[in-house]
Amino acid sequence: MAFSPLRSKALHHGRSLSFPSKLNPATSQFEENLSALQGSEACCSSLSSMNNRINGLKNLYKTIDDLLLLPHMQQIISLESQEKWVDPVLDGYIMLLDAFTTAKDLFSHTKHGVQELLSALRRKDVHGIHWYLNSRRKCKKTIQKSLKDLRSFRTKNNVASLENDNETMVLVYMLKESESVTITMLESLLSYLSGTKAQARQSGWSLVSKLIHSKKASYQGEREDVNEFQKMDAFLQVSLEDIHVEEVMTHSKGMESNIQNLEEELECLFRQLIKTRVFLLNILNH
Repeated sequence: MAFSPLRSKALHHGRSLSFPSKLNPATSQFEENLSALQGSEACCSSLSSMNNRINGLKNLYKTIDDLLLLPHMQQIISLESQEKWVDPVLDGYIMLLDAFTTAKDLFSHTKHGVQELLSALRRKDVHGIHWYLNSRRKCKKTIQKSLKDLRSFRTKNNVASLENDNETMVLVYMLKESESVTITMLESLLSYLSGTKAQARQSGWSLVSKLIHSKKASYQGEREDVNEFQKMDAFLQVSLEDIHVEEVMTHSKGMESNIQNLEEELECLFRQLIKTRVFLLNILNH
């Protein structure tokens, strides 16, 4: 039978779902982690805050692993290997892994670009700066395509009906909610990398002027209303003679370090996703 409106709402809005007590503590921990992630969705104003969300996602998937360790849950999954919810869930993991691969490549490319920019700034090489700006434009095009793909997948990959008991609904809920918050994190991360979120309507020079002359400005990324990538884009929208080289170099070094840290966190989460998917596949094929 199809979901009733109440059960369907419970699947897509986890706070209204009452978990069976025997599934705790895995499910209660999942709810805590999920609530924390959802509460942080509007607070990602720096790469360090992105790192915090990635860590939260790792914890979320670890609680799913804990649930999959339960013998009676493994039995449920094995018996339902042909159910309609299985393929969308597994397809979701493939999509997420592809999206993570793209994100990792984009950050790696961006880090290389920042390194090349630092070299160009030391030499006062205008061609090197133009190369970085052209690289950023190409990066933004790739980001927009990736964001479009994520939005498309979010709208079509839903579990419309489920003919199972409450425990199965809990499992599907956890798998789909973890997928949803992961997509949201990737969208935030890619949007942040594009530099299109904060103060997007300001011209390059007005933003540079504000950052350079404000007593509160910081080139270490301490201002939370302008992200690191938009700052760099704005810094370089002026002539070479007007660029404050030392400040831009300081900002570039901070970006390089932050990107390196985020790359490492992304790789850890990528491996965690693979681990959870393999775990689920092993149970299904047992």
